[in-house]
Amino acid sequence: MTPVSSHSPHGQSSLRTVQVLGGGNAGSSAHVRSLASGLVARGVRVTVCAPVEADHLYDFTGAGAEHVHVPRSSDPGSVAALRAACADADLVHAHGLHASFRAVLALGGRRTPLVVTWHDRAYAEGARAHLVRLLERRVVKAASVVLGTTSALVDRARRTGARDARLAAVALPGTGRRAAERDETDRMRPKIRAELGSTGRPLLIAVGSLEPHRGYDVLLDASRAWLRLDPVPLVVIAGEGALRADLQRRIEDEGLPVRLIGRRDDVSELLAAADIALVPSSWESRSVLAQEALHARVPLVATDVGGMAELVGDAAELVPYGNAKALADAVVRLLGDPERQELLKERSGRQAATWPTEDETVAQVLSVYDELTQPRPMI
Repeated sequence: MTPVSSHSPHGQSSLRTVQVLGGGNAGSSAHVRSLASGLVARGVRVTVCAPVEADHLYDFTGAGAEHVHVPRSSDPGSVAALRAACADADLVHAHGLHASFRAVLALGGRRTPLVVTWHDRAYAEGARAHLVRLLERRVVKAASVVLGTTSALVDRARRTGARDARLAAVALPGTGRRAAERDETDRMRPKIRAELGSTGRPLLIAVGSLEPHRGYDVLLDASRAWLRLDPVPLVVIAGEGALRADLQRRIEDEGLPVRLIGRRDDVSELLAAADIALVPSSWESRSVLAQEALHARVPLVATDVGGMAELVGDAAELVPYGNAKALADAVVRLLGDPERQELLKERSGRQAATWPTEDETVAQVLSVYDELTQPRPMI
């Protein structure tokens, strides 16, 4: 790969960038960790502004970046801390709506280029939805470039007033390591299935926070149809969130074949043990679970929302959001059709090979940085 220049606009020192994270969902935090590692390897100085717990989880300092603790947006000191961290930056790159808005406030009209990556859509209803639209408008008008992880997010940025919105190359970090570990995880499959209680029965896996947009209420509705199968599939949901008590109550009251196993850090191992992966959400951009499933060659049933079709192509079964019968029927058909399962596994490998690599992701970001920081020729 041809290296991209990492000099500042004045050519005196290496480019200094500040990466800004909010509370940090798993996808954007992992992306920033990967990005920081790639940028540092190419001679760029990187400061990651994020809550200290995010550095503990994602080890930005281990990637060669400087970490500056910036409290979550609810803390009144967060903008002041961010302003100090950005004081001598050549470029600021913010990830997510709330981090981007704080970056706009911290820069306070300075001419430092601001790149914004929208990894996902902000979820809000009622009066809060109006506030989100106002924040989006303020951010995109201040940003030099908005990168969207899906075409739908790019279109949304343009409709909101972005002067320059582009499709982002975003890799799933660690895919090379996952491929190398696949044989080991395959050997662990019987043990994991036994621990989950799915020996001798199909195992269906869903992963994600227990929040309304994840569609787990629809998944529980669908699971009632699977009670008539022999053997009855086990649905395992990994994640935590506000709906845990409500979901658990339904599972117990209705006798549903579903287990909530809490937040897990062994998703690749869970997928290796699964027969089908499920993504029943009302919205997804670049779903991490969908990517993990296709890399692991696990048949995927997902809702046809957001960027899902763009991401998976013909390598998954897509169903309408909110339609429990369609979700249930798709799983039943797939469980009963081994040939279809094998076809989806084959297509999964081909589709995953079309996604950007971590090197390609860093190269795109560097090209944007150079474009914004290199001096323009006099006309």
